[in-house]
Amino acid sequence: MKDWWQATFPKGRQSLVISDVHGYPVQIAYGEIGTGRPLFLLHGMGSWSYNWRYTIAPLSKHFRVICFDAKGFGFSDKPWLRREKNGHQVIELERIVQALCDEPAIIVGESIGALISLALAQKNPQLVGRLVVINAPIFTERLPHWAMEILAQTPIEVLQAIDDLRLAYLFAPLVREVMAIERRKVLFDPSILTQEDVYWITYPFIELPGTLVKVAEELQIAAKEIKHWQANKPNMLTQIQEDLDRINCPTLILWGDRDSWFPATHGERLHKSIPSSQFQILDNCCHDASTGAAKVVNQSILKFLQGTNFL
Repeated sequence: MKDWWQATFPKGRQSLVISDVHGYPVQIAYGEIGTGRPLFLLHGMGSWSYNWRYTIAPLSKHFRVICFDAKGFGFSDKPWLRREKNGHQVIELERIVQALCDEPAIIVGESIGALISLALAQKNPQLVGRLVVINAPIFTERLPHWAMEILAQTPIEVLQAIDDLRLAYLFAPLVREVMAIERRKVLFDPSILTQEDVYWITYPFIELPGTLVKVAEELQIAAKEIKHWQANKPNMLTQIQEDLDRINCPTLILWGDRDSWFPATHGERLHKSIPSSQFQILDNCCHDASTGAAKVVNQSILKFLQGTNFL
Protein backbone atom coordinates (compact mmCIF):
# COMPACT_ATOMS: atom_id res chain seq x y z
CA MET A 1 0.00 0.00 0.00
CA LYS A 2 1.33 3.44 -0.95
CA ASP A 3 2.78 5.45 1.90
CA TRP A 4 0.13 7.92 3.07
CA TRP A 5 2.61 10.67 3.91
CA GLN A 6 4.23 10.49 0.48
CA ALA A 7 0.86 10.47 -1.24
CA THR A 8 -0.43 13.46 0.74
CA PHE A 9 2.45 15.92 1.13
CA PRO A 10 4.99 17.12 -1.50
CA LYS A 11 7.92 16.32 0.79
CA GLY A 12 6.29 13.32 2.43
CA ARG A 13 6.82 12.84 6.13
CA GLN A 14 9.18 15.39 7.66
CA SER A 15 10.74 15.53 11.11
CA LEU A 16 11.01 18.36 13.60
CA VAL A 17 13.01 18.06 16.83
CA ILE A 18 11.74 20.01 19.84
CA SER A 19 12.47 19.90 23.55
CA ASP A 20 9.78 18.20 25.58
CA VAL A 21 8.61 19.34 29.00
CA HIS A 22 11.55 17.47 30.59
CA GLY A 23 14.05 19.23 28.35
CA TYR A 24 14.83 16.15 26.24
CA PRO A 25 14.81 16.23 22.43
CA VAL A 26 11.86 14.49 20.79
CA GLN A 27 11.16 13.99 17.11
CA ILE A 28 7.80 15.15 15.79
CA ALA A 29 6.48 13.76 12.51
CA TYR A 30 4.68 16.25 10.29
CA GLY A 31 3.73 17.06 6.73
CA GLU A 32 2.87 20.33 5.04
CA ILE A 33 1.27 21.40 1.81
CA GLY A 34 0.11 24.69 0.30
CA THR A 35 1.15 28.30 0.73
CA GLY A 36 -0.15 31.29 2.64
CA ARG A 37 -1.03 31.69 6.29
CA PRO A 38 0.01 28.72 8.45
CA LEU A 39 -2.86 26.45 9.50
CA PHE A 40 -2.20 23.65 12.00
CA LEU A 41 -4.39 20.56 12.31
CA LEU A 42 -4.44 18.81 15.73
CA HIS A 43 -5.78 15.28 15.98
CA GLY A 44 -7.65 13.63 18.85
CA MET A 45 -6.81 10.94 21.41
CA GLY A 46 -5.39 7.75 19.91
CA SER A 47 -5.42 9.24 16.42
CA TRP A 48 -2.73 10.75 14.21
CA SER A 49 -2.49 13.01 11.16
CA TYR A 50 -4.38 10.53 8.98
CA ASN A 51 -7.61 11.57 10.68
CA TRP A 52 -7.43 14.84 8.71
CA ARG A 53 -7.27 13.03 5.34
CA TYR A 54 -10.41 14.76 4.02
CA THR A 55 -9.40 18.23 5.22
CA ILE A 56 -5.77 18.63 4.18
CA ALA A 57 -6.19 19.02 0.41
CA PRO A 58 -9.24 21.36 0.44
CA LEU A 59 -7.67 23.76 2.97
CA SER A 60 -4.24 23.63 1.30
CA LYS A 61 -5.72 25.48 -1.67
CA HIS A 62 -5.86 28.56 0.57
CA PHE A 63 -3.33 27.99 3.37
CA ARG A 64 -0.03 26.42 4.30
CA VAL A 65 -1.50 23.38 6.01
CA ILE A 66 0.70 21.74 8.64
CA CYS A 67 -0.40 18.39 10.01
CA PHE A 68 1.62 16.76 12.79
CA ASP A 69 1.49 13.77 15.10
CA ALA A 70 1.61 14.76 18.76
CA LYS A 71 4.38 13.19 20.81
CA GLY A 72 3.49 9.60 21.63
CA PHE A 73 1.05 9.31 18.73
CA GLY A 74 1.33 8.21 15.12
CA PHE A 75 4.87 8.45 13.75
CA SER A 76 6.27 10.81 16.40
CA ASP A 77 8.65 9.72 19.17
CA LYS A 78 7.27 7.66 22.03
CA PRO A 79 9.75 8.04 24.91
CA TRP A 80 8.83 5.37 27.45
CA LEU A 81 11.49 5.91 30.11
CA ARG A 82 10.03 9.27 31.19
CA ARG A 83 6.52 9.61 32.53
CA GLU A 84 4.53 12.53 31.16
CA LYS A 85 3.66 15.64 33.12
CA ASN A 86 0.15 17.03 32.97
CA GLY A 87 -0.02 19.88 30.49
CA HIS A 88 2.96 18.74 28.44
CA GLN A 89 0.85 18.76 25.25
CA VAL A 90 0.30 22.52 25.51
CA ILE A 91 4.01 23.24 25.94
CA GLU A 92 4.90 20.95 23.04
CA LEU A 93 2.24 22.50 20.77
CA GLU A 94 3.64 25.92 21.62
CA ARG A 95 7.15 24.81 20.63
CA ILE A 96 5.96 23.17 17.40
CA VAL A 97 4.11 26.31 16.31
CA GLN A 98 7.07 28.54 17.19
CA ALA A 99 9.45 26.29 15.27
CA LEU A 100 7.39 26.09 12.08
CA CYS A 101 6.02 29.60 11.65
CA ASP A 102 6.82 33.21 12.52
CA GLU A 103 3.32 34.70 12.45
CA PRO A 104 0.02 34.07 14.27
CA ALA A 105 -1.33 30.75 13.07
CA ILE A 106 -4.74 29.27 12.48
CA ILE A 107 -5.19 26.39 14.89
CA VAL A 108 -7.80 23.72 14.14
CA GLY A 109 -8.19 21.07 16.84
CA GLU A 110 -10.53 18.12 17.24
CA SER A 111 -11.43 16.40 20.52
CA ILE A 112 -8.38 16.47 22.86
CA GLY A 113 -6.61 18.50 20.17
CA ALA A 114 -9.31 21.13 20.59
CA LEU A 115 -8.80 21.23 24.36
CA ILE A 116 -5.05 21.70 23.91
CA SER A 117 -5.74 24.46 21.37
CA LEU A 118 -7.94 26.31 23.87
CA ALA A 119 -5.17 26.09 26.47
CA LEU A 120 -2.58 27.44 24.02
CA ALA A 121 -4.81 30.39 23.11
CA GLN A 122 -4.95 31.24 26.83
CA LYS A 123 -1.27 30.67 27.58
CA ASN A 124 0.30 32.23 24.49
CA PRO A 125 -2.35 34.26 22.62
CA GLN A 126 0.16 35.91 20.27
CA LEU A 127 0.69 32.54 18.57
CA VAL A 128 -2.99 32.08 17.65
CA GLY A 129 -4.60 34.29 15.02
CA ARG A 130 -7.78 32.23 14.57
CA LEU A 131 -9.05 29.20 16.46
CA VAL A 132 -11.36 26.36 15.39
CA VAL A 133 -12.37 23.75 17.97
CA ILE A 134 -14.39 20.63 17.16
CA ASN A 135 -16.12 18.45 19.78
CA ALA A 136 -13.84 19.51 22.63
CA PRO A 137 -13.78 17.60 25.97
CA ILE A 138 -13.90 20.88 27.87
CA PHE A 139 -16.75 20.02 30.26
CA THR A 140 -16.49 16.24 30.31
CA GLU A 141 -17.18 14.42 33.57
CA ARG A 142 -15.82 11.01 32.56
CA LEU A 143 -13.75 9.20 29.96
CA PRO A 144 -16.22 8.67 27.13
CA HIS A 145 -15.39 5.11 26.06
CA TRP A 146 -15.11 1.74 27.84
CA ALA A 147 -11.72 0.97 26.25
CA MET A 148 -10.38 4.28 27.53
CA GLU A 149 -11.51 3.37 31.04
CA ILE A 150 -9.73 0.02 30.83
CA LEU A 151 -6.48 1.55 29.60
CA ALA A 152 -6.68 4.28 32.25
CA GLN A 153 -6.91 1.63 34.99
CA THR A 154 -4.28 -0.80 33.65
CA PRO A 155 -0.79 -0.47 35.14
CA ILE A 156 1.67 0.95 32.62
CA GLU A 157 4.05 -1.94 33.35
CA VAL A 158 1.44 -4.44 32.12
CA LEU A 159 0.88 -2.49 28.92
CA GLN A 160 4.63 -2.16 28.43
CA ALA A 161 4.92 -5.95 28.61
CA ILE A 162 2.15 -6.32 26.02
CA ASP A 163 3.96 -3.82 23.82
CA ASP A 164 7.33 -5.54 24.25
CA LEU A 165 5.79 -8.86 23.19
CA ARG A 166 4.36 -7.15 20.08
CA LEU A 167 0.98 -8.75 20.74
CA ALA A 168 -0.81 -6.13 18.63
CA TYR A 169 1.41 -7.13 15.70
CA LEU A 170 0.88 -10.84 16.28
CA PHE A 171 -2.90 -10.38 16.44
CA ALA A 172 -3.11 -7.65 13.79
CA PRO A 173 -6.33 -8.90 12.10
CA LEU A 174 -8.15 -8.94 15.44
CA VAL A 175 -6.83 -5.50 16.41
CA ARG A 176 -7.98 -4.07 13.09
CA GLU A 177 -11.42 -5.64 13.40
CA VAL A 178 -12.01 -4.42 16.97
CA MET A 179 -10.81 -0.90 16.21
CA ALA A 180 -12.89 -0.78 13.02
CA ILE A 181 -16.01 -1.68 15.00
CA GLU A 182 -15.32 1.03 17.57
CA ARG A 183 -14.41 3.71 15.01
CA ARG A 184 -17.63 3.08 13.10
CA LYS A 185 -19.56 3.81 16.29
CA VAL A 186 -18.39 7.45 16.22
CA LEU A 187 -19.55 7.92 12.62
CA PHE A 188 -23.13 8.75 11.64
CA ASP A 189 -22.62 6.70 8.46
CA PRO A 190 -20.36 3.78 9.42
CA SER A 191 -20.08 2.61 5.80
CA ILE A 192 -17.71 5.45 4.89
CA LEU A 193 -14.89 3.80 6.85
CA THR A 194 -12.93 1.82 4.24
CA GLN A 195 -10.49 -1.05 4.69
CA GLU A 196 -7.69 1.34 3.75
CA ASP A 197 -8.88 3.66 6.53
CA VAL A 198 -8.79 0.81 9.03
CA TYR A 199 -5.28 -0.13 7.90
CA TRP A 200 -3.89 3.36 8.45
CA ILE A 201 -5.86 4.16 11.62
CA THR A 202 -4.51 1.03 13.29
CA TYR A 203 -1.02 1.21 11.75
CA PRO A 204 0.74 2.90 14.71
CA PHE A 205 -0.76 0.44 17.20
CA ILE A 206 0.33 -2.56 15.15
CA GLU A 207 3.61 -1.44 13.60
CA LEU A 208 5.08 1.19 15.93
CA PRO A 209 6.07 -0.04 19.41
CA GLY A 210 5.18 2.26 22.28
CA THR A 211 1.91 3.58 20.84
CA LEU A 212 -0.38 1.67 23.19
CA VAL A 213 1.67 2.64 26.25
CA LYS A 214 1.71 6.35 25.40
CA VAL A 215 -2.02 6.46 24.63
CA ALA A 216 -2.72 4.73 27.96
CA GLU A 217 -0.45 7.17 29.75
CA GLU A 218 -2.37 10.12 28.31
CA LEU A 219 -5.66 8.51 29.33
CA GLN A 220 -4.40 8.02 32.86
CA ILE A 221 -3.49 11.70 33.03
CA ALA A 222 -6.97 12.58 31.75
CA ALA A 223 -8.65 10.26 34.27
CA LYS A 224 -6.67 11.84 37.11
CA GLU A 225 -7.67 15.31 35.90
CA ILE A 226 -11.35 14.36 35.94
CA LYS A 227 -10.99 12.79 39.38
CA HIS A 228 -9.36 15.95 40.75
CA TRP A 229 -12.06 18.07 39.14
CA GLN A 230 -14.76 15.98 40.81
CA ALA A 231 -13.01 16.31 44.18
CA ASN A 232 -12.47 20.08 43.78
CA LYS A 233 -8.71 19.61 43.84
CA PRO A 234 -6.38 21.76 41.69
CA ASN A 235 -6.47 20.59 38.10
CA MET A 236 -5.70 21.87 34.62
CA LEU A 237 -9.22 21.27 33.28
CA THR A 238 -10.78 23.67 35.77
CA GLN A 239 -8.12 26.26 35.00
CA ILE A 240 -8.89 26.09 31.29
CA GLN A 241 -12.63 26.39 32.01
CA GLU A 242 -12.16 29.40 34.27
CA ASP A 243 -9.93 31.22 31.76
CA LEU A 244 -12.08 30.77 28.65
CA ASP A 245 -13.04 34.45 28.68
CA ARG A 246 -9.35 35.26 28.18
CA ILE A 247 -9.43 33.84 24.66
CA ASN A 248 -9.67 36.96 22.53
CA CYS A 249 -9.01 35.67 19.03
CA PRO A 250 -11.97 34.93 16.75
CA THR A 251 -13.05 31.36 17.49
CA LEU A 252 -15.27 28.91 15.65
CA ILE A 253 -16.86 26.11 17.66
CA LEU A 254 -18.16 23.13 15.66
CA TRP A 255 -20.14 20.35 17.31
CA GLY A 256 -21.78 17.16 16.07
CA ASP A 257 -25.46 16.97 16.96
CA ARG A 258 -25.10 13.20 17.49
CA ASP A 259 -21.87 13.31 19.48
CA SER A 260 -22.43 10.69 22.18
CA TRP A 261 -19.08 11.42 23.83
CA PHE A 262 -19.50 15.13 24.47
CA PRO A 263 -23.03 16.51 23.94
CA ALA A 264 -23.76 19.61 21.92
CA THR A 265 -24.85 21.41 25.09
CA HIS A 266 -21.14 21.50 25.97
CA GLY A 267 -20.55 23.40 22.75
CA GLU A 268 -23.26 25.92 23.59
CA ARG A 269 -21.72 26.42 27.03
CA LEU A 270 -18.28 26.88 25.49
CA HIS A 271 -19.68 29.44 23.05
CA LYS A 272 -21.15 31.47 25.92
CA SER A 273 -17.78 31.43 27.69
CA ILE A 274 -15.65 32.74 24.79
CA PRO A 275 -16.55 36.36 23.94
CA SER A 276 -15.50 36.38 20.26
CA SER A 277 -16.80 32.95 19.31
CA GLN A 278 -19.22 31.53 16.77
CA PHE A 279 -21.08 28.27 17.29
CA GLN A 280 -22.32 25.84 14.65
CA ILE A 281 -24.08 22.52 15.02
CA LEU A 282 -23.05 19.82 12.51
CA ASP A 283 -26.17 17.92 11.47
CA ASN A 284 -26.06 14.12 11.39
CA CYS A 285 -22.57 14.09 12.85
CA CYS A 286 -21.13 11.99 15.66
CA HIS A 287 -17.81 12.52 17.47
CA ASP A 288 -15.49 11.93 14.50
CA ALA A 289 -16.47 15.09 12.66
CA SER A 290 -13.30 15.40 10.57
CA THR A 291 -14.25 12.11 8.92
CA GLY A 292 -18.02 11.95 9.18
CA ALA A 293 -18.79 15.58 8.30
CA ALA A 294 -15.62 16.56 6.46
CA LYS A 295 -17.28 18.54 3.66
CA VAL A 296 -19.31 20.70 6.04
CA VAL A 297 -16.36 21.11 8.42
CA ASN A 298 -14.12 22.31 5.57
CA GLN A 299 -16.76 24.71 4.25
CA SER A 300 -17.43 26.10 7.72
CA ILE A 301 -13.73 26.70 8.41
CA LEU A 302 -13.26 28.54 5.11
CA LYS A 303 -16.41 30.63 5.63
CA PHE A 304 -15.28 31.53 9.16
CA LEU A 305 -11.77 32.52 8.06
CA GLN A 306 -13.14 34.55 5.17
CA GLY A 307 -15.60 36.31 7.47
CA THR A 308 -12.84 37.20 9.93
CA ASN A 309 -10.49 38.47 7.20
CA PHE A 310 -8.07 35.56 7.42
CA LEU A 311 -8.63 34.20 3.93
